[in-house]
Amino acid sequence: MARITRAEVFSPDEVAIVHVIGRVVRRCFLLGDDPITGKNFDHRKLWIERRLERLAAAMGIDLLTFSILSNHFHLVLRSRPDVVETWNDTEVARRWLLLCPIRNDGHGLPGEPSESELNSIRNDAERTAKIRSRLSDISWWMRLLCQHIAMRANREDEETGKFFQGRFKAVCLLDETAVLSCSAYVDLNPIRAALAETLESSPHTSVQLRLQALQATVQKPNVAADRMLCPIEIDELRDMLWARPSQTRHRCSDKGFLNMSSSDYLQLLDWTARQIVPEKQGATPISIPPLMERLAIAPEVWCGLVKNFGKLFHSVAGRPQTVDAARTRIRRRRFHLRSQTRMLLSV
Repeated sequence: MARITRAEVFSPDEVAIVHVIGRVVRRCFLLGDDPITGKNFDHRKLWIERRLERLAAAMGIDLLTFSILSNHFHLVLRSRPDVVETWNDTEVARRWLLLCPIRNDGHGLPGEPSESELNSIRNDAERTAKIRSRLSDISWWMRLLCQHIAMRANREDEETGKFFQGRFKAVCLLDETAVLSCSAYVDLNPIRAALAETLESSPHTSVQLRLQALQATVQKPNVAADRMLCPIEIDELRDMLWARPSQTRHRCSDKGFLNMSSSDYLQLLDWTARQIVPEKQGATPISIPPLMERLAIAPEVWCGLVKNFGKLFHSVAGRPQTVDAARTRIRRRRFHLRSQTRMLLSV
């Protein structure tokens, strides 16, 4: 089956939630313990986290969830052209120059743009429009992320050539079931890979940051480990009415992405981890979480979605009726949904 171009699935000019996966070349362990060279590259996972912080603070894209493993990483992103539209030309220029600085300060960080540097963008209407579009473009997010990490890793290894394996994989999430199951799939990656036993010990994941922030609320109320992540819970009274640009400079917006509280989401992850990893300590709850009843998802279907999300969906993800009703953006063609996915979601 021919691959559908990304322009057919999502656009930087529209709000879209997308699951993206980036892999290093030949699936080597260039982000962790490499059994061939005997070297450990765990510090590169920190490079990726720091770069995600920079991108989340500057771009018009929400970072929902992430996990970084030894040879690949997962992100769930939401493009926010509606937020970018609230920025004036000076803000657009400032944010772009923080991502692609003309000069750095003495510590290797982007220097605050000067008036002449800002004018080089904001006085050019065509260039400003192009940059405004890039700031909500998920492909540009991945370009600025992967290019930076690849150059830094190659410089460290004294190598040249590709570091990441071709173009990143992207799956557009069309409904709440897809967003929820994919978010859990991403957050539970270390547990499924037997790299961790609990949520709080899952390294380099968004769920670990959210738990650290929860624990630090009392001790350090002004320090949020998860400040680059957008909130989990949707504010039903406000979130559907306006863009809600972030009140801080650490993320794009303060808009949630799930119709559930952070506590419910974390409890659901813990329950799910116990089903997927039978050797993990702890008893399975006797009753099914109420959320599953509200979404009308059987427990075996939910576990199947979270365990095999990457194998079940291609290009777009959602319930069969949602995917069947969707069309590609340009040619208006139907999306393909695998038969095993239809069977699973028909339970």
